[in-house]
Amino acid sequence: MRLVGALSPPTPAIMKNTPIRYTLRPADPAAHLFEVSCRVTHPDPDGQRFALPAWIPGSYLIRDFARHIVAISAEAGGRPVALHKLDKHTWQAAPVPGKQALTVTCTVYAWDLSVRGAHLDRTHGFCNGTSVFLRVLGREEAPCLVDLQPPPGKDYADWRVATALPAASGEKGAARAHGFGLYAAANYDELIDHPVEMGTFTLARFKACGVPHEVAISGRHDCAGSALERLTADLRKICEWQIRFFGEPAPMKKYVFLVTAVGDGYGGLEHRASTALLCSRDDLPYRGMEGVPERYRTFLGLASHEYFHTWNVKRIKPAAFVPYDLDRENHTTLLWAFEGFTSYYDDLALLKSGVITQKDWLELAAKNLDSVLRGPGRLSQSLAESSFDAWSKYYRPDENTPNAVVSYYAKGSLVALALDLTLRAGSRGKVSLDDVMRALWQRHGQTGVGVGDDDIRRIAEELSGMKLKRFFAEAVHGTADLPLAKLLKPFGIALTREAASATPGLGAKTNGDGSEVKLATVYRGGGAERAGLAAGDVLLAIDGLRVTPATLDRQLARRRPGATVVVHAFRRDELLRCELRLDPPAADSSKLASDGQRNELRAEWLAETGRRKERTAGRKA
Repeated sequence: MRLVGALSPPTPAIMKNTPIRYTLRPADPAAHLFEVSCRVTHPDPDGQRFALPAWIPGSYLIRDFARHIVAISAEAGGRPVALHKLDKHTWQAAPVPGKQALTVTCTVYAWDLSVRGAHLDRTHGFCNGTSVFLRVLGREEAPCLVDLQPPPGKDYADWRVATALPAASGEKGAARAHGFGLYAAANYDELIDHPVEMGTFTLARFKACGVPHEVAISGRHDCAGSALERLTADLRKICEWQIRFFGEPAPMKKYVFLVTAVGDGYGGLEHRASTALLCSRDDLPYRGMEGVPERYRTFLGLASHEYFHTWNVKRIKPAAFVPYDLDRENHTTLLWAFEGFTSYYDDLALLKSGVITQKDWLELAAKNLDSVLRGPGRLSQSLAESSFDAWSKYYRPDENTPNAVVSYYAKGSLVALALDLTLRAGSRGKVSLDDVMRALWQRHGQTGVGVGDDDIRRIAEELSGMKLKRFFAEAVHGTADLPLAKLLKPFGIALTREAASATPGLGAKTNGDGSEVKLATVYRGGGAERAGLAAGDVLLAIDGLRVTPATLDRQLARRRPGATVVVHAFRRDELLRCELRLDPPAADSSKLASDGQRNELRAEWLAETGRRKERTAGRKA
């Protein structure tokens, strides 16, 4: 209800151009508390509403960030203003008389050490905007100013800031390079798409195709000196290849890799001009490191993946994400293309930029194939279904997930591989998936038009002149395995399957904890399921002999597939006895190998340039 006698509301033009002003302060690092305020100069005369997003784009799960708000209040003209909570993440302020500005202040608990939320302690602070910045409903397109402030006290005198947010040039208090102060965003969507790191991080810089790039590493690590130079040199090669792949100029004026190094961790989240990465400190390069060890290769693949998202999902978006609805799930059947295609190109970029060799890439591709073939869920769920159900299944795994779910990352990457091979062979090397990606960038990424469910197929057919309806029906909407061996043959690459082990299996995945063997997943149709065992059961003995994590494989190795054993197990506190017929050995492992003969299709696809790449991959840090 509007107040009697209130002044006329400001015009839409004034409201549109007046910035929303935010302040972010690490109020109490020891207690993990950020204090965040939002000041609205022209609040809605009927009572301004505010909301915190329910999820963060790039991570498809309702996270309800508002649950971390431990206190919230409002004031105008130095006087309290009542706030009424409308739902789990929305508040409405009482009408404010006259021309007074309205300020809402939140205290946010920040103890989520991940790439998705907010984390604060005495060593550093990190936050995504979705975790801390209230959305002013109806004013999402208004420009935003955010004042990043340091924690109180001399103990934090050497803290600085890493973010891709630009300084608010021309404004009083505008931040200097890596300093606290005023930063700017064109609107709310841009504000929440620039995570912020503050602390005493390691900082390195490089340029890729003329664009400034930074790497800020938080946490204890030994990536310094020549090792840090090695990291920036490799990242520069990867970034330059991707920028040139889509075409210069790059869509961002600056890019920042925000890396948090921990004892054991892995994860990344893309943003329009930066990425948040979580890695094990052992994944980073070190002095004297030779070649490209597996752990470092994994880190580079992660960085490459998130960087490719700068185009594929941050700007080339599914129609369901244009615009994002931050209050609820945004369902799309296309995550197999946005995550799967990105997963295909992340490692391919390492190869084509000269960071790894063709042999390395073939090993990575075979490993990805195995991850799909060893999951029974691939025969139950299509990629389109997996994409649509990401919110309720992929991001909410349980003990039955391997039986019911296929990864749109891993199988999506195989579909990208299969489509690339199909296009290259069918067009005699004239058209590839590269051309499809560049067309998507030109028609959707640069125009802001969302990608529809059938647009990728239509573009591929248009460019190649091929009929691909059956391919997409089987690969995306079906559950059969892809005919990769047949598709690879014209490229002089053989796909073979080799026995991984001769030891029979239980038909279940086990977890060992101390002396206890627990069934984590019971595979559909396997021996454990047929015997009546279930996930969570604890194995005690096989044929009267105690089972431990150290003895399980040894006991199974002494038996033949198809043999029947007597199993004793606990389900909760109840003792079970069952007869289990052992399964054949675990699934075979894949191997991809070139025939060594000159092949024009393969040379164009994998950009073979011989010894130069071998020398690049073999250098020391």
